Amino acid sequence: MHVCKLDRKSTCGTCHLLGSSLISWYSKKQAYVALSTAKVEYIDVGHVYAQIIWLKHQLLDYGVRLSKVPLYCDNTSAMNLTKNAIQHSKTKHIEVRYHFIRDHVQKGDCEIQFVKTENQLVDLFTKPLASDRFNKLRTELGILDMKNVVRCFFSMLILCIHALVS
Repeated sequence: MHVCKLDRKSTCGTCHLLGSSLISWYSKKQAYVALSTAKVEYIDVGHVYAQIIWLKHQLLDYGVRLSKVPLYCDNTSAMNLTKNAIQHSKTKHIEVRYHFIRDHVQKGDCEIQFVKTENQLVDLFTKPLASDRFNKLRTELGILDMKNVVRCFFSMLILCIHALVS
């Protein structure tokens, strides 16, 4: 999650991997200023898991059955909210519909795992990054650098021309 310094609104996002392949992603700037980053991340984790459920149902049509899909989060407070069934003063203002994720964690359908912020792949879509971190995350997601693709294409083209001429 990234907070814009101009309007203080958060940008949240997700990326879905099937194996090591990026199959879906989104990034969205929130419509409101959040008082708590944990609340924003907790609500976003619920939305992400709803997408995971939809993807699991789509994959069933192709004979792919997934059981427990790991969901990675870099906010330990949001993770704790998914595990704590007791409503306390810090969460009583969160609408009931957002506790969808807590129910799935308690049933064992969903496993939320901690990921260090520097390894959070979705930051590529939600934050301005230094070029070295941008390149690292892009490589981990398997997104190609177009300069290298063009160089490779022209190298292959030259090899094909040489083969035809010979």
